[in-house]
Amino acid sequence: MNIRVIPRLDIKGPNLVKGIHFEGLRVLGKPEDFARIYYENGADELFFQDAVASLYDRNSLHEIVRKTSSEIFIPLCVGGGLRSVEDVREVLRAGADKVAINTAAIRNPQLIRDASIAFGSSTIVVSIEAVGNSKGGWEALVEYGRETTGVDAIAWAKEAVALGAGELMVTSIDREGTGKGFDLELTKLIAESVSVPVIAGGGCGSPADVVEVLNMGRADAVSMASVLHYKGIEQLADKVADDDYELEGNLEFIKSGKSFSKIKPCTINDIKQGMVEKGLLCRNEVSA
Repeated sequence: MNIRVIPRLDIKGPNLVKGIHFEGLRVLGKPEDFARIYYENGADELFFQDAVASLYDRNSLHEIVRKTSSEIFIPLCVGGGLRSVEDVREVLRAGADKVAINTAAIRNPQLIRDASIAFGSSTIVVSIEAVGNSKGGWEALVEYGRETTGVDAIAWAKEAVALGAGELMVTSIDREGTGKGFDLELTKLIAESVSVPVIAGGGCGSPADVVEVLNMGRADAVSMASVLHYKGIEQLADKVADDDYELEGNLEFIKSGKSFSKIKPCTINDIKQGMVEKGLLCRNEVSA
């Protein structure tokens, strides 16, 4: 099976944002600019996450999704604030190909079954935001990692698939934004427990981390943010300098021109080249 590389774009208001452990969100630029770069550089899919949807009980990405889907012709997965079958329908009508649900799915697991029946299981991705606990396991969190649930992440993964989820996106909050590499044990335990594709997220700091989670973590696809975004900032330097940003989030990072010491900024091509060198198959041909 060809392995998908999926840039993750967390969005607050009109801006692309990024933090560490889903906290300390800082503005990086305009999501549509980064989406265009990733599309042109060989992304297999894009994942848009409304970072503040849980605060307002709604997904506010419809306009961004409409614009992106009219200009970028790869699958779009959209998450954040989707509470009902009707919410899912509206995002799909806006141009999304898939939806990612987390908070509402844990609070009302029947939503997974209802949505998969209505739109097909391949459309429904269950997002699992997991954090390690004192018992040596992982707990599934909701509300963009803000609230605990007491739900075991591995057991929940199995239940979500039984209810009709066609795919799982597994993000380690402990590793998210750190550049320390994916949580291999968490990813492997879930991947070996379910029969649907597992997308690994949280912690990518270099192309080598991607190869590691595919081989040792048994992931079927990979999602990453910082490692691509920081390279994207370099590619968009002139545009970012001239752009007028609304006062959403922390602007100090984008003004500083700094990166993060544990992350090696790279392109999608760098990631796919690393995969090819280790005998892993990619959907798009890697340029020389």
